[in-house]
Amino acid sequence: MDQVKIGIIGLGNMGSAHVTSLEELKNAKLTALCDTNPAKLKRYEGKGYQLFTDDEDFFKNADVDAVVVATPHYFHVSLVLRALECGKHALTEKPVSVHKLLAEQLLDAAKKYPHLKLAAMFNQRTIPAHKKIKQLIDSGELGEIRRVNWIITNWFRTQAYYDSGDWRASWRGEGGGVLLNQCPHQLDLMQWLFGMPKKVTATLTLGKYHDIEVEDDVTAVLEYPNKATGVFIASTGEAPGTNRLEITAERGRIVFEDGKLSYIRNEIETSKYCHETTEKFTCPPAWNVTIPVAANNDHQHRDVLENFCDAILKDVPLIAPAVEGINGLELGNAMLLSGLKHKTVELPMDAKEFAEELDKLVATSKYVKKVVETDEAEDFSKSFKK
Repeated sequence: MDQVKIGIIGLGNMGSAHVTSLEELKNAKLTALCDTNPAKLKRYEGKGYQLFTDDEDFFKNADVDAVVVATPHYFHVSLVLRALECGKHALTEKPVSVHKLLAEQLLDAAKKYPHLKLAAMFNQRTIPAHKKIKQLIDSGELGEIRRVNWIITNWFRTQAYYDSGDWRASWRGEGGGVLLNQCPHQLDLMQWLFGMPKKVTATLTLGKYHDIEVEDDVTAVLEYPNKATGVFIASTGEAPGTNRLEITAERGRIVFEDGKLSYIRNEIETSKYCHETTEKFTCPPAWNVTIPVAANNDHQHRDVLENFCDAILKDVPLIAPAVEGINGLELGNAMLLSGLKHKTVELPMDAKEFAEELDKLVATSKYVKKVVETDEAEDFSKSFKK
């Protein structure tokens, strides 16, 4: 086999983009599409794809080796499990799940299928600057990390965006806001680069900038086992937004912003200089270094899909194994739980506590959204089976 036959479930914004990506790959053959909205399938009629409006019909009759799940969040776990049960490899859009408890159930079940590849769409791991930062950390070049700041507020979204689907920005449909929809990328990178903190304390606002019931503004403080600290700020209501990652370590400071990766490198480690110098007000001598990185990767999703197929065909390592998706998810869950209950959350967090809190929010929600009626409107009530 030199091509993986792939089917996509869910043809919203991301599912449709994955169609384009898969059509460009030599190691993949797109064979089947599934969406509960027939209007979304019309554009693909006559192109040789099997078309389905029911996921059970898809799993019974689609000619596929692997499944890409690009549905609203609550359906990720059930559809991925169904794929595995049918002997299909699976790649899920982010987040892996709505909450940690469900993710744990998915990963436990996945252990029954060690021969099947299970990946997640954490495409920002392919960005050259992120890969370079990972290399600098893992090689020991930076020394021990002392502080991390990530301001990620360039996820600006309009009210029209939220009104495009009744599942968006509701507890019952999405399970959260900026932390669960936009920031899984950065939350994944936080744990991929820096590991997991031991404590999370967050403040957040529900519907600060939009007519929604979930969080669209978050500030969190992270405490790590080595006494390092982190600050994570996210919003979908600021324009122009900021995307600035700052890492302070023993060997200096890294800043990634506006596509530029800069490094002020200390000649002597900070703590060594602090305790050995006789000077009172000086800093360690340092070099100003601009680290060359390739331009931003315009084919992030395609690269993850290509890697997924290579993992199936050639057993190459996955860029983003789904098993790692639980870590960034836990970070987001902990921030949300901390903000909602006004308390510090210790990690590993109590997954059951968060799941129960989310269930309460869903049960008590009186939020009703007026969805803009278009063929592209995403209607949660007519969606896939949980």
